[in-house]
Amino acid sequence: MGQIALEGLEFFAFHGYYDEEQKIGNKYGVDLYIKTNLLAAGESDKLTETVNYEVLYRLVAEEMRAPARLLEHVAHRVLDRIMAELPHVRKVKINVSKFNPPLGGICHRARVTLTKRRNKAEAQAG
Repeated sequence: MGQIALEGLEFFAFHGYYDEEQKIGNKYGVDLYIKTNLLAAGESDKLTETVNYEVLYRLVAEEMRAPARLLEHVAHRVLDRIMAELPHVRKVKINVSKFNPPLGGICHRARVTLTKRRNKAEAQAG
């Protein structure tokens, strides 16, 4: 088992609880951590034996383009997409941050973290 991490992804998106946030947009950050078997790729040096970073980025970017009220919802959608489209992934952890959230005071970012793991039956089928 090993981990692939994409850290510091940045997007401009239109998420937010308030209608105004969904109109003007904001900057968001994403950190993604994937647990999967990396031994075959380490031995073979073949991209087909691992999770392609470009595919991970594309899945995150597509979900970031779809507006949501809550960061929790965005994070959940990303987890679901990764688990649905990448059967070799065993566990995913995601941090989604909103920079300078409108709280009425200084806050560099608000962040949510979600984790999803395949159950044993899913892992054996995948």
